[in-house]
Amino acid sequence: MEPFWKTKPLEAMTPQEWESLCDGCGKCCLAKLEDEDTGQIHWTSVACRLFDAGLCRCTDYAHRLARVHDCVRLTPENVRTLSWLPATCAYRLVADGKDLAWWHPLVSGNPETVHQAGISVRGRVAAQEDALDEPEDYLPYLLQEEP
Repeated sequence: MEPFWKTKPLEAMTPQEWESLCDGCGKCCLAKLEDEDTGQIHWTSVACRLFDAGLCRCTDYAHRLARVHDCVRLTPENVRTLSWLPATCAYRLVADGKDLAWWHPLVSGNPETVHQAGISVRGRVAAQEDALDEPEDYLPYLLQEEP
């Protein structure tokens, strides 16, 4: 029997199936800067103030949208249009008709494989956004490429 992500469109997934697509990499919880002229996304090693960098999880997932003004709730509609979703993001991959990688917890059966494969941001967060005041404070934390 084929796994649900190969047989169901995103819109038909149950809430549990939808949530299980998240691989726990934490990349979407990093601050990103967008070039106003080109639209290019620049990744940083600055995490959301609610992000637990050791666990690669939000510390208040249920209330994140109310507590963080620029937190984005992923939906079947917006995962197809958000330019900043990482290339490894399961939501993006499934939306594009692609399969999940071997390290995805739904494939491996182990939530640690995303970290073991070096896909997550565990150990790579250099600052929390609540420690930075101005947009230029993020510049020292710019990454050369998507983490």
